[in-house]
Amino acid sequence: MVDFQEVIERLKDILSSKKIGRKVYDKDVAAELGIAQATFATMKKRGSIPYREIMEFCARKKISINWLFFDQPAEMLIEETDKFFRLRYFADLRASAGGGAEVFDENYETIDVDRTLMQSILGQNPSGEIEAIHVEGESMEPTLRDGSIVFIDRRQTDASKEGIYIASTPNGLFIKRIRRRADGAVELISDNPLYPPEILLPEQVTIVGRVVGSVERL
Repeated sequence: MVDFQEVIERLKDILSSKKIGRKVYDKDVAAELGIAQATFATMKKRGSIPYREIMEFCARKKISINWLFFDQPAEMLIEETDKFFRLRYFADLRASAGGGAEVFDENYETIDVDRTLMQSILGQNPSGEIEAIHVEGESMEPTLRDGSIVFIDRRQTDASKEGIYIASTPNGLFIKRIRRRADGAVELISDNPLYPPEILLPEQVTIVGRVVGSVERL
């Protein structure tokens, strides 16, 4: 891993490419990172690298952080990175196929899943914001069984399209088919005929996303 001075010199090289004919100084690097000059000078003296600010800089400029810190060309990472798909997994969250369940929160894990496996589960190449949560209850059987894991596309919130959706309601999260009635009410419909539809006012239902795939509990 490179040291503080090497990182700063590489940042100067990046900035100088945008400022042709003008020398880049430490103060320019500090300004680009959003760090006060005095603070930057102290960090330089101590060899204390501002990792968070540099990571944000790399994200803005679309620069490989591996190149900046490890002198590793981005091309070395592409093939391996493309093999995996990143999703958010809510291990402790349940979408109810019966009564209400918890609402979405920030307690999730970010996991990398083999892209070929995800493509097999979803029936298409995975893209966008995919999240995974557990099904709780039997009202969506036989389509979705209690304990299954479902994959949700958060971009798909138009419940007029046929499918199964995660709906947030005052009673929690539900996993149901959605039908909007002529009188404006919203029906949450179960696949299990033993469970009658839930009828709610439109302002009581927020579509979180559409279920695009599932795996059953072993």
